[in-house]
Formats: sequence, C-alpha cells, structure tokens
Amino acid sequence: MQLYAGLDLHSRNTYIGIMDKEFKRVFGKRVLNKLPLILKTLTPFQDQLKGIVVESTFNWYWLIDGLMDAGYDCVHLANPSAMKQYEGIKHTDDQHDAFFLAQLLILDILPQGYIYPKEDRPVRDLARKRLFLVRHKTAHILSLQSLIARCCAQRVSASEIRKFSVEDLQQLLKQEHIVLSAQANLDTIVFLKQQIKRLEKTIQKKVKLNKAFQQLMTVPGIGLILAMTIMLEVGDIGRFAQVGNFASYSRCVSSQRLSDGKSKGHGNRKNGNRYLSWAFTEAAHLSRRYNEHFRSYYNRKVAQANTSLATKALSNKLARICYYIMRDQVPFRKELLSH
Repeated sequence: MQLYAGLDLHSRNTYIGIMDKEFKRVFGKRVLNKLPLILKTLTPFQDQLKGIVVESTFNWYWLIDGLMDAGYDCVHLANPSAMKQYEGIKHTDDQHDAFFLAQLLILDILPQGYIYPKEDRPVRDLARKRLFLVRHKTAHILSLQSLIARCCAQRVSASEIRKFSVEDLQQLLKQEHIVLSAQANLDTIVFLKQQIKRLEKTIQKKVKLNKAFQQLMTVPGIGLILAMTIMLEVGDIGRFAQVGNFASYSRCVSSQRLSDGKSKGHGNRKNGNRYLSWAFTEAAHLSRRYNEHFRSYYNRKVAQANTSLATKALSNKLARICYYIMRDQVPFRKELLSH
C-alpha cells in the first residue's frame, strides 16, 4: 500500500497525518519537535511512504535535513504562500492541514518550495544577515537626516553623514539632548558598518562566483557583493523554466489584478524571494547611475508613471537580463536590453 504523509510544522510540535492513495486517513498524531520522536513515529510506515510533505515555515531546516539523513528520499517542501484551500471549508485545524498537504501531493498539485542544498545554506544565511544589517544602517542614516532637517532646516547627504564626528554634531545641533540622540544614530551607523565589512570578508573568503554567475558582473550596476547575493539566492538557475518564472520569483512583476481596465486588487505580493527583490532594486538604482541606456529607460518610465514604478520596471528589466546571462553563461551586451 502506498502512503503519503503531511507534516504540519509549528514552533513546538508537528502534527503528522498519513493517508493512502484513495485519501483514506491511516494515521494521525501530534508529536513534539524532537527529531527522534518524529522518526520513531514514521518508522512503522517507512517502507510504504512514497512522499512526505513539510510545510515551509520559519523553522523547517532541521526537519527536512533530519528526514533526508534518515533515508527518506521522497521529502517535499510545500510553499504555503502558493497554496489555497477550498473556500467552502468551514473548519480547519492542524489535523486537517496535515492531511490536506498529503492530499495535494497525491493529486500532484502541491506547490513546492526549493530545498536549498544543506551545505550552502549557512553562507547564504550569512549573506542575508548582512542585508539585515545594511537595512538597519540605512534606517539610522535616514533617521539622522530627518533629525538634522527637522532641527536645522538643512539637507545632509548620506555620504556627508558617514564623515560626521561627534564634534560636527555638537556644532550643528547645539542642544545636549538632540546631540545625544544624533550620536546614538552615528555610533550605531559606525558599528553596523564594521559588522557589515566583517561579514563581507567572510562571505568573499567562502564563496567564489561559479561560471554561471561570473558574467553577472558585466551588467552595469552589479558588483561582486550583488552578484554573490544573486548567486546564493538563485542556487540552480535551471529550476526556472522561463524568464517569466524567474522575474516573478524575484518579485519584479506586478501583482495587480485588472478587469476591463479597472483594478480588482492584488495577488500574493509575498510569493517569491524578497532578497532577490532587494538585489535587483539595488541594481536598478546603481545601473541608471552608471549606464546611459538604463538611465534613459528609467526616465521614460518616470514620465509615464512615477519613480517607484520606474524603479520596479528597471529591476524587472535587469532580472530578465540576468536570467539570460546566467542561463547561457554569456556577458552583458546591448542586445539583451530588448528582453
């Protein structure tokens, strides 16, 4: 008898639901999040299990890796943001969710997430931590710019702020408590900058751009760090059948729903990779600064809409260009601008 298991994973426990190919529920049990307990629960069914589905939550690493190490080669990672339960269901709980996952696998309609290789995951997560620190540094820079504008009616650029000293703040802001507030921003900016540099050095020592991603640095606006970020987030470019799949995964396409020219809301904006979205948005800002073709494209979009939509359009253009560069392992050339 062929069996299929759905594992509804939570922070403290997991509900295991097992059913056969005719959707008959064979077994169901809630188990604490301890790998030996989960493996012990699945052992009586191991020879019959043809598929195991784990929902992609914030804590799936240990469970997926543990199942694979235990010899389960039929493990699938469900993408919850792409799943939609039947809207007529009045009651759902962990038990229903677990069997629902197994049912989707049996029907071969399970939206699956990518199980990133275990050995490459730590350095990818380190790159994500770097991005987390970069965002916090930017937030403190903006906060300090706002403080100076509010108190002194003076506009200060980010590059100027990076050169500020405590003495500069005292001369500019005068009042003790305002200076203390600004100094807190400045000290945090300096600290975060040091940590970011530290992580970048570690990442560059560990990661070397492979052949499929080396040509990314030929794209105006994409340097070593951005190229590494894209490589670490993409993994295997072959998993994207078409350029549209990659652009959508990078969150570079519109999620708006239109009918008769009227907006009917938005699709799932969270479906995709937010780190790739950041990378291509950052590349869009840099590319229009250093390349005339991208600058012209951006200016045309600004004239048609606004700066936010123009940046999104340029990031989409860059994502599509990078897809062909990674897939075909070719350098950037002007002909790619037509894609």
